[in-house]
Amino acid sequence: MKSRTIFAALAAASAMYAQNPLSSEMKAQYDASKDQITKSAERMPESNYSFKPAEGNTRTFGQIIGHIADVQLAICGAVKGEQKRGDAESAKTSKADLTAALKESFDYCDGAVNALTDATATQMSKVFGRDMTKLGALYLNVIHNNEMYGQIVTYYRAKNLVPPSTADRPARPAAKK
Repeated sequence: MKSRTIFAALAAASAMYAQNPLSSEMKAQYDASKDQITKSAERMPESNYSFKPAEGNTRTFGQIIGHIADVQLAICGAVKGEQKRGDAESAKTSKADLTAALKESFDYCDGAVNALTDATATQMSKVFGRDMTKLGALYLNVIHNNEMYGQIVTYYRAKNLVPPSTADRPARPAAKK
């Protein structure tokens, strides 16, 4: 019985992907960025949330997490036809508050991402004053998440920590001589 359920789930997923290849690929990219950023926020010690690798306009680690949450709310709000703004970057400093804001933004974006199909991908949204397709706007979110993850990696390395994308990578087989 269990194997039938698994088979049915896999068949349904394959059928959905075949019917919606564009939106399915975007969802996979979104899920990957969500996973890396969520793990980064969770694994960074609270004491490092106020860390800045350099003085000046550099954000603290916590501000990066807040910035991601705020931008996601704005982009996904636009895709949903809603005006959504956050204040996590400027108003929150604790790890608990920032990880909660990040989770809230991902939960909110999940609705926009999961509602997307190839048929709705070309519908237009107004994002930061520009007309964009829903697919383009959600890819903009993924691109922004990946840019922010690149910065997160720098913060991890500066603190002699291993970022999730490296820490979770399967071990490579030993080289043969």
